[in-house]
Amino acid sequence: MNFMSVTRGLGLAFVLAAGLTANPSQAQTLRIGLAEDPDVLDPTLARTFVGRIVFAGLCDKLFDLDEKLNLVPQLATAYEWGGDNKSLLIKIREGVTFHDGEKLDAAAVKFNLERHKTMAGSNRRTELTQITSIDVVDSYTVKLNLSAPFAPLLAVLTDRSGMMVSPKAAQELGDRFGTRPVCSGPFKFVERIAQDRIVLERHAGYWNSKEIHFDRLIYLPIVDATVRLANLKSGQLDFIERMAASDVPGLRGDNRFKLAKIVEIGYQGITINVGKSDLAKGNPLGRDAKVREAFELAIDRQGVVQVVMEGEGQPGNQWVSPENSYYAKGSPMVKRDVNKAKQLLREAGVTNPSFTLMTPTTSDAQKVAQVVQAMAKEAGFDVKIQSTEFATSLGLADKGQFEAYVLAWSGRPDPDGNLQQFYTCNAPNNYSGFCTKEMDDLIQDSRTKLDPKERLAAYEKIAAIAAREKPIVYLYHRNWLWAHTTKLSGLRTVPDGMVRVQGLKFN
Repeated sequence: MNFMSVTRGLGLAFVLAAGLTANPSQAQTLRIGLAEDPDVLDPTLARTFVGRIVFAGLCDKLFDLDEKLNLVPQLATAYEWGGDNKSLLIKIREGVTFHDGEKLDAAAVKFNLERHKTMAGSNRRTELTQITSIDVVDSYTVKLNLSAPFAPLLAVLTDRSGMMVSPKAAQELGDRFGTRPVCSGPFKFVERIAQDRIVLERHAGYWNSKEIHFDRLIYLPIVDATVRLANLKSGQLDFIERMAASDVPGLRGDNRFKLAKIVEIGYQGITINVGKSDLAKGNPLGRDAKVREAFELAIDRQGVVQVVMEGEGQPGNQWVSPENSYYAKGSPMVKRDVNKAKQLLREAGVTNPSFTLMTPTTSDAQKVAQVVQAMAKEAGFDVKIQSTEFATSLGLADKGQFEAYVLAWSGRPDPDGNLQQFYTCNAPNNYSGFCTKEMDDLIQDSRTKLDPKERLAAYEKIAAIAAREKPIVYLYHRNWLWAHTTKLSGLRTVPDGMVRVQGLKFN
């Protein structure tokens, strides 16, 4: 078989940070402050962003990402697309063991991918729909057979769909696996106390042990950003993720700590009900694209970033940021133009259009709603704010019980993960209810293009439709904001927001 090395195939140099194995006599613990408490610790069932941060220490994946979102090897070492791009051969790293001592091989990979596809309640099923069957070619080679070429597949395998758990433990524990997860990552599970802590300890048999310099990892969920920061300052934490933008100036002058940031791969925006339910017909914003265009023209994206994020973000008008190689330059951001917005409303025959903007109760979402409300008012919009607990708001969005909705998406490394499930008919996150055959066909076509230039050409067409119809008004891409003690080094800022523990150490 003519396998493609992951690094060679993408023109990369996969370089591991230099380091020595930790001295067993000097046990060290890394304490990480989380913005929320994760859901179930089973990669097949998990849904939360914060859970993925914990998985970064617990469960290795077939592939990982570097700082530029390029593919790098982890549990897989090489891959090869079939001649018709309807199959993918993956070479598995030898010498890897799960936390229970079981061996990772091709059979284990087949088990995991089939578990992702078939387990009741799986949240990975739709990510792997195109895989029709999985063959064990030899002890360390698997072949994924696809219903059609699927360009995002490798990127999908850099996240939970590519995480491998012990087949033995998964079979023994069944639906209780998430309470005692057994993976193949650098740290193994010790205990979890809900809303308090998750404790992991070093996996002695880890294949890349030279990059692990801590004996124990403790993740502490602290929802209040102010309290999270106070714990860092007092020495109770070594690292905090998603610090509040308003806290950045105060910490910048403290030489005990370092700040790190990177533009997210997700987005912050406003989803508009244009067809999800009858509420789409009940207000002019939902039923008339010209009114939505006026609404967008009333918004100053840079102003939103400045007020909501203290400048810690990048204005954006698409599902990927303007820095992304798949950003459609043919559909650029429009500048705020209140006079033009008013003119469009006159042309639409609408005066003082009124709608309700549902927003989660999180601080940033509340600020977004308030800033947009004030800006839109200048163009003649009457925006009423409906503050709703986040999980409840998602339920209402699922049912179409909203007119417009402030929604944040943490993002996926391949643009398809920010696009397909929000725009195609009957997709799980298509809260807007936007549904056209033209858009469905274009998105499906883009997923079959392995050539980046061909994919970008498809995205240009998709972006043109999205810009014309505006079921989602994108606002900005926030910075992931991290803070940590200066004693900690080796941090990698990858746009997916994950805290990778390989290479982290105290000076």
